[in-house]
Amino acid sequence: MRVEIWSDIACPWCYVGKARFEKALREFPHRDEVEVVHRSFELDPGRAKDDVQPVITMLTKKYGMSPAQAEAGEDNLGAQAAAEGLDYRTRGRDHGSTFDMHRLLHLAKEHGRQERLLDLLYRANFADERSVFDDDERLVELAVAAGLAEEDVRAVLADPRAYADEVRADEREAAQLGANGVPFFVLDRRYGVSGAQPAEVFARALAQAYGERTPLQIVDSAADGGTDGADACGPDGCAVPQR
Repeated sequence: MRVEIWSDIACPWCYVGKARFEKALREFPHRDEVEVVHRSFELDPGRAKDDVQPVITMLTKKYGMSPAQAEAGEDNLGAQAAAEGLDYRTRGRDHGSTFDMHRLLHLAKEHGRQERLLDLLYRANFADERSVFDDDERLVELAVAAGLAEEDVRAVLADPRAYADEVRADEREAAQLGANGVPFFVLDRRYGVSGAQPAEVFARALAQAYGERTPLQIVDSAADGGTDGADACGPDGCAVPQR
């Protein structure tokens, strides 16, 4: 069974939702049969790379909050994160473009290091003091720590076209599936779970999606009097037409 997760590194609910989903997955009896794939989604697409500002400032401008409301929201998110065992700095974080991070995550996917890099990016953004938005060297350090070759990472960051199509393709697919926010979880392309739901909700979704899988139905010519599995090759060789 495949679970696809659309998320953004700048999204605090994605950070929390990933932990809740993983809690449900750890307790899922068939967890070894579940493939998890992370997809790109930018909350602020098109944001200039050098447009970096404090999170509180961003919230007041984008959502019309007062500074007190924005700080209260961050305090609530900090408490939600702590309940999942996650560190979360409620003050002093900044916000910027995540496009380069998503491009690096596609590079990491090719090398089987996507999950590790995503975890490092989340922690760096939400828990560490050093920004992930204002210095490419920070992204290089994190990607190398995830197991990627430094020269590959620098090559991607130096070429804004590298993996750009893959990021945009993920975002178009999210729109086609009806996702207008993240996190967004899709189970076997049959069920969708929107938001950082409690682990119990993810557990029910996993069980339902797994339980409703149907075995592959083979269509061949046997029903019409032909030979089942004709004109095929297998471990014992290939079928030879008989005159």
